[in-house]
Amino acid sequence: MAEKHLHAGKKNGNGKKQKKVFQIQMQLNFKNVVIGLFVLFFVFSLISNLGQTGQSDMKPLSSVVSDVREGKIKAIDVEDSKLIIINKDGSKYTSTKESQDSLISVLEKSGVDPKSVEITIKDLSMGAIWLGIISNVLPLVLTVVFFLFLFRQARGAQDNIFSFGQSKARVWNKDLPKVTFKDVAGVDEAKKELEEVVDFLKNPTKYTSLGARTPKGVILVGPSGTGKTLLAKAMAGEARTAFYSIAGSEFMEMLVGVGAARVRDLFAQAKKNAPAIIFIDEVDAIGRMRSVGVMGGHDEREQTLNQILVEMDGFEPSTAVLIVAATNRGDLLDPALTRPGRFDRRVVLDLPDLEGRKDILAIHAKGKPFGTNVNWDKVAKRTVGFSGADLENMLNEAAIHAARGAKKEIDMADIEEAATKVKLGPEKKRLQSDLDRKMTAYHEAGHAVVNYYSPHLDPVHRISIVSRGMALGFTMAPPEKDRLHETKSRLIEEMAMTMGGRAAEQVVFKEITSGAANDIDQATRIARFMVTEWGMSDLGPINFGPIADVTDWGKGFYEQQQVSQEMQSAIDREVKKFIDVAYAQALSLVKKYRKDLDVVAEALIKKETLEGDDFSALLGSEKKRSI
Repeated sequence: MAEKHLHAGKKNGNGKKQKKVFQIQMQLNFKNVVIGLFVLFFVFSLISNLGQTGQSDMKPLSSVVSDVREGKIKAIDVEDSKLIIINKDGSKYTSTKESQDSLISVLEKSGVDPKSVEITIKDLSMGAIWLGIISNVLPLVLTVVFFLFLFRQARGAQDNIFSFGQSKARVWNKDLPKVTFKDVAGVDEAKKELEEVVDFLKNPTKYTSLGARTPKGVILVGPSGTGKTLLAKAMAGEARTAFYSIAGSEFMEMLVGVGAARVRDLFAQAKKNAPAIIFIDEVDAIGRMRSVGVMGGHDEREQTLNQILVEMDGFEPSTAVLIVAATNRGDLLDPALTRPGRFDRRVVLDLPDLEGRKDILAIHAKGKPFGTNVNWDKVAKRTVGFSGADLENMLNEAAIHAARGAKKEIDMADIEEAATKVKLGPEKKRLQSDLDRKMTAYHEAGHAVVNYYSPHLDPVHRISIVSRGMALGFTMAPPEKDRLHETKSRLIEEMAMTMGGRAAEQVVFKEITSGAANDIDQATRIARFMVTEWGMSDLGPINFGPIADVTDWGKGFYEQQQVSQEMQSAIDREVKKFIDVAYAQALSLVKKYRKDLDVVAEALIKKETLEGDDFSALLGSEKKRSI
């Protein structure tokens, strides 16, 4: 749910809002002073040299004497050794003389009457004195200021080095927008667990009177977007305690020991402000299982983890400091970190179910205008597999799509387009030949027909030959309800539906294309899981895939099973057997219902996109039939 920031102005006795007066002040710091002095010196040098470098109309003194004799000059301004000549026609030019010589003496020696021209002598002695002082002192001042600036920077760098060990955690206080458990939906079991922890922080005597101790930590584990960080914020909002937020990667620096120092500083701050909550996001960055490699005890990450273990196990019973950590890789965490006494509670967040999606949609729908045709039950069923973040993004994209169409309300078509965009990407209007469009149409029709006549599969929701992402077309058949178990027969039908596009190409065009690459990959993955992990093949209920190893400290957390060459060949044969069965089933359905295949393909070529109801109307209201 988007957080709202409301800023209310104060009211005076008359009920009118008082206006805030903002003053713009210049920030005069040491750096700005240095830059200003350098600019001043540059401008001063430019002005002082302007007279020397910009005098393009310069004549010798003999020309001045000659012009005075001929009566061409009206006046002469004398500025020390510089002469500014003003002719009777209004033109000007400059000349120079020796500074110790008098212009009147020069004219008299040349036989010219000085009274025939107006001579003005300007006294520049004080200006010359100040110019000399500034030109000599300013460079020295700038040099001193420059070295002071360097020393200041060096001292700042030294201070930064000593501040490496300080915690970089962000403190959330009461002034920030408050998030409560009402703003979190779809994770009811996790909320219940955390509500108990919050109640412990708010009413500790209620539990300590019965001998219960303060929980040391809670770890939130779940896929991305399920609301782990939002739950931690809601805990801070409900408990009204100091809340320190930091990412696991922020403990790490290039200097060894910095991470451990930051951990000590963070826990020291939290103890001073107890009761408090420390939230470590993506804790797997520092909490991964330790190894006994060459860099075992000297690795910076392991030192940081060791310090966290010591701090969590060293709390006094009365210290009300709770550690909340979040990760989507809980299987990689060190067992010493996740044991009771450190992280006492492990809260698992799953993707929301049908009711959870309805609640999440209700939260994120606030503040948005929706049309009367929006069916939230249908939207919740349509979005199986969506996380809370996906649902929030879907409604935001729906609002953007409606605004792009100049609508006043968000309707069902906007939500449908947004849901498809979130999962598959935006539409791409690629230029395709008629043959390419026909191949794509039959390919997607093959998926849809096989799905329609497979009894255990969910109905088709939408078929389209409009390109999205890397796909030239798509056939969507989202689950009608949340499914906890998968059966062998349904998995084979799903593989058959996945291979239906390739089967349609072979039946219609007597040729196969590269368009089924992703379909083959999906079918192979399902078949390999059926053999290696789910024990559905003739090899029996044996796990041939990677297994977790939590006892062998010298090996990685995941270890590949040691499978012989003969057994690997047997696994490959079983995988191929499942693929062959599924492909044969797809070919049989496509051949049997070839007329339906042609009808669907022609409709796709004409309309490009078919909704589930339109597709069912083309094939009739007959129920799905098995082969």
